[in-house]
Amino acid sequence: MKYLMLKHYRGAPAVDFPPMDQWTPDEIDAHIRFMNEFADRLKATGEFVDAQALSPDGAWVRFDGPGRPAVTDGPFAETKDLIAGWIAIDVDTWDRAVELAGELSAAPGPRGEPIYEWLELRPFLAAP
Repeated sequence: MKYLMLKHYRGAPAVDFPPMDQWTPDEIDAHIRFMNEFADRLKATGEFVDAQALSPDGAWVRFDGPGRPAVTDGPFAETKDLIAGWIAIDVDTWDRAVELAGELSAAPGPRGEPIYEWLELRPFLAAP
């Protein structure tokens, strides 16, 4: 079964860390190294599907009549304010998906401390 682990820019109520753009270069490097090592372990077990970080830039787009796609930057809460990236995994059980999400939640942040990040864990639909 495939699951999507969504990483959020916000959503760590247990620990009050500043946003990543306020971390030191060494703290960012440690976090990225953790993420790469985590992905490498999942690749070795065959559980890795895909992972991407997302830019906070973006826009809402919708059909607004022929030749007129509407584009806006608000006023609603947008995924660019919430979702930092994702990791897609392919595991045998929900419990394994929860286990991996728990490990990922411990990625290091400022001062090398775990960020206790809340991850949204969602199964892929098997059929439409």
